[in-house]
Amino acid sequence: MNKLPEHVAIIMDGNGRWAKQRGKQRFIGHKKGAKAVREVIEVAAEQQIKFLTLFAFSCDNSNRPEEEVSLLMKLLVSSLKKEFNHLIKNNIQLKTIGDLNKLSLKVREELHHVIEKTKKNTGMVLTLALNYGAKEEITNAVKTIADKVKNSIISPEKVDQSTINEHLYSRFLPPVDLLIRTSGEERISNFLLWHIAYAELYFTKTLWPDFSKENLLEALINFNKRERRFGKTSEQLTN
Repeated sequence: MNKLPEHVAIIMDGNGRWAKQRGKQRFIGHKKGAKAVREVIEVAAEQQIKFLTLFAFSCDNSNRPEEEVSLLMKLLVSSLKKEFNHLIKNNIQLKTIGDLNKLSLKVREELHHVIEKTKKNTGMVLTLALNYGAKEEITNAVKTIADKVKNSIISPEKVDQSTINEHLYSRFLPPVDLLIRTSGEERISNFLLWHIAYAELYFTKTLWPDFSKENLLEALINFNKRERRFGKTSEQLTN
């Protein structure tokens, strides 16, 4: 492949359906999905993807049954502890986007620990979207900018796309090149709306717990075949 995406974002969907198909509790699907995360991270690092962003927990997911949310948070903490050495060994830097203040203290402390210990790593940037919603992110940015304009910190004439980008949770992320969604659903679900303006979209029927190295490579091969015009014509790209 001579054309790889710099930034891959994944909506990891289908854990619950995977468990239901097997007559198991939803949490079993989440545990199996955590193993898929490990494999995808490894393959993305091997392929020298610079940024990998995973939609781990949306702000709407907090409306799920309290027991499921609690188990998900425990799984997140245990996964961070389990994968810490793997991140260090593979020179991967961990970051997060979303409103972390609404997560439990234990989750925030573990996230802070791993983020601090990996911040000097120079390999792939792995970003977990936690308690995240793109509309909420953009709304928060607009409110902050409006307040700065009101207090004459920013001139209205100076507000442009870069100003908005600088006030997002995800300000450190480049535009998404490839957005993958598993489970057969074909929608964006309020994920990285600002960054996917020109993203290539790839939908697969594979449920997230079954998403493997081969599935990710297939998505990258598909991306490699696409012509990205960014508003231009094919002729302009070849001239």
